[in-house]
Amino acid sequence: MQIFKVGGAVRDRLLGKPVTDIDWVVVGASTEEMLAQGYRPVGADFPVFLHPKSGEEYALARTERKSGRGYGGFTFHASPEVTLEEDLIRRDLTINAMAEDNEQNLTDPYHGQRDLEARILRHVSPAFAEDPLRVLRVARFAARYAGLGFTVAPETLELMRQLSESGELEALTAERSWKEISRALMEDQPQVFIQVLRDCGALKVLMPEVDALFGVPQPEAHHPEIDTGLHTLSVLEQSALHKQPLTVRWACLLHDLGKGLTPEEEWPRHIAHEHTGLKLIKAVNERFKAPKDCQELALLVGKYHTHSHRALELKASTLLELLQSFDVYRRPQRFEEFIAACEMDARGRKGLEQRSYPQADYLRGAAKAAREVAVQPLLEKGFKGPELGEALKRERLKALKIYKDAAPA
Repeated sequence: MQIFKVGGAVRDRLLGKPVTDIDWVVVGASTEEMLAQGYRPVGADFPVFLHPKSGEEYALARTERKSGRGYGGFTFHASPEVTLEEDLIRRDLTINAMAEDNEQNLTDPYHGQRDLEARILRHVSPAFAEDPLRVLRVARFAARYAGLGFTVAPETLELMRQLSESGELEALTAERSWKEISRALMEDQPQVFIQVLRDCGALKVLMPEVDALFGVPQPEAHHPEIDTGLHTLSVLEQSALHKQPLTVRWACLLHDLGKGLTPEEEWPRHIAHEHTGLKLIKAVNERFKAPKDCQELALLVGKYHTHSHRALELKASTLLELLQSFDVYRRPQRFEEFIAACEMDARGRKGLEQRSYPQADYLRGAAKAAREVAVQPLLEKGFKGPELGEALKRERLKALKIYKDAAPA
């Protein structure tokens, strides 16, 4: 019985990056031997055990064979006869197919260390094309390691393209897809994830609404980068540079979907794209079963982002309507995330990345003015029920008019 550290822990140690999760593979052992040594079984599909003291996961070396569609369409075989090389060959990328023993002796049958040094993401074997989830995983690794100069090997990109065209991507469950997408969006360069998906044809299958933005022009006066797809990538890039949470990054990705529906004869203008895009944002939200907070913010940013950009020009009544839509009185954090997404949108324009966004503080001030309207005096005047709501609205509108008049021009 031999135990090896495998996958990401080996890869990240060789890259000099912090090692967080450790995967262990056990070669030459049976289920009975593992149980006899106190390991606790947890794997439903294949033998995985928890270490009796550390609680870390240890998997028996195994092979796998394609038996159906999608991520789950595999049968696994684990036995003491399965070698370490046989276990490693079923992995996705060469840089994830290395192992080391407790003395850090490296086992690298598929030249992962060479690809690490060359900064290449390359598939281990043709079996890569059997698992559609790997398209998303490779794009995610590209986003994670783009800052180190990693690129996807042309032959791997070609396999990803074949997978995208095969219909296999449609077999992915919403849950598995969202897990990869959400992790990728939180990487250092999430725009690379979207770009790689587009390069291999997967974006057209998974998010045709986002793919449709590429090649759609915008007015150069407001968008020097012109192309709406490139603008979306830039907004996503800004959201990562400014360490925004997942909710904001998801909203940044989807905020301009309506522009993909503008008839060509109306280009480069996109009148009412905020409203036409809502059905598309809703469709993408539902396709991946995004968490409720991500869904809500994406829809609100899609609908109101131009309100934010024009905040200083808005009438007090429009400002109040905006604040009411966000329920800033009970959910102030959601409005903060909206402002953040809109600022990323403004910064995601070629040459304007460093431009200030005074609308942010203006909107925060408006929200503060509306929140500070006291309810008690209205109660003391005898207002209650719907009448109280209307009175409160009137007082908030007064407060916003005063705020607007006092704001510097």
